[in-house]
Amino acid sequence: MGRKDITLSEAEVQQLLEATKTLQVATIGSDGWPHLAPMWFVLDDRGRVRFRTFTKSQKLVNLIRNPRLTLLAETGTEYGELRGVMIKGTAKLIADRETVLEIYGEVARKYRLLGDLGNDLEVTTEVVEATLGRHADKNTAVVVEPHSVVSWDHSKLGGSY
Repeated sequence: MGRKDITLSEAEVQQLLEATKTLQVATIGSDGWPHLAPMWFVLDDRGRVRFRTFTKSQKLVNLIRNPRLTLLAETGTEYGELRGVMIKGTAKLIADRETVLEIYGEVARKYRLLGDLGNDLEVTTEVVEATLGRHADKNTAVVVEPHSVVSWDHSKLGGSY
């Protein structure tokens, strides 16, 4: 008997990504070894992962040299609870201040970066500029164009494997 299909549907992949707080981002270092870093992120209207990072960060230096990356979102502690999504993709790097600030605003809403100003009504473009704008010129936006998506949900195994 073959293994049960434990793949997540497209909707389940989106739900898991939306619920995930920290994404593991792997880039390729100049020595050929993976460089792994946790990142806060948001999804765009097409479901693509977007994040901002300091332009001098190792992950961005790696992406300038080689735009390939792998992302991992996962949940669960027991084997039968494990769920995850791995995305292999290409990073599109955007140094545009407006795009960086847009992502900063979305991240501020999702992660309540601005404390009590965490709701959509109070995290306006003006608030983002006033509170985070000083960092914008030192950041680059990253949009991930997915090439392949692998997913799993061990709860679909029904306790057997």
